Amino acid sequence: MEFRQLVRGRVDWPDIERVARELAERYDRDGMRVRFLDADNWLSTPMVVDDDLFVKVITRQNTLVHALFTTGRNLGAFSAGTEGFFERHETPYEMARHELEATRRVRELGVHAPEPVEAFEVGDLGVLVLEYLPEFRTLGELDRETVTQLAPELFATLRTVHDAGLAHGDLRAENVLVADGELYVIDATRVSEDGREAARAYDLASALAALEPLIGAAAAVDAGLGSYDVDELLAAERFLDFVAIRPDHEFDGAELKGELEKGVT
Repeated sequence: MEFRQLVRGRVDWPDIERVARELAERYDRDGMRVRFLDADNWLSTPMVVDDDLFVKVITRQNTLVHALFTTGRNLGAFSAGTEGFFERHETPYEMARHELEATRRVRELGVHAPEPVEAFEVGDLGVLVLEYLPEFRTLGELDRETVTQLAPELFATLRTVHDAGLAHGDLRAENVLVADGELYVIDATRVSEDGREAARAYDLASALAALEPLIGAAAAVDAGLGSYDVDELLAAERFLDFVAIRPDHEFDGAELKGELEKGVT
């Protein structure tokens, strides 16, 4: 078995059947159709129900992997000269409930996100139910011109979230979706209240890192300056080296730092 599969784990078929029966009963659906998504997600087993519900099934192993990721991310935050601000979840249900509540909060701010439905437990599994967006593309799947047009909106969305005292904590191209011409943000992680100022700078570093390979460093920084001042973007610079060591970000850190320094002058 590949290490990736071992770490991700899997949900045994009897447990999947229990979840499916619970969903059918909760939503009074006979002949319910369930299909699994071939998603590179280490923290849940995602599936679609009847093409209108997106369901994440979270196991204890997923919770353990999240805790390991959290430890690594906090070490990275220390390397950037700040206290760790990522928080772990104790149970699968807690993971599901956090994402549900985070999605509700950002929607209340007017930010586009899939409509939250509910979170519940089936045995020791956590189950999250959200609206399914049937036709979407991630930011990384779009052409350069489209991403360039959407980049200012991405920073404006972050500005809205940050001004409300919140942070995303895991912003990357795969967590920014575009459906019907609208930009959706998904998969916010859990950060401590005390560390939210640092987490917001980390969000900006992550946004710049996600955009640089798609539209170039200059365009990414220019888009950021539409919603943030130079000092705020410079505060994000210290997190770029940390973001660079994450396997889900590939960008030219030197180019970004150079463009940020140009902004100062």
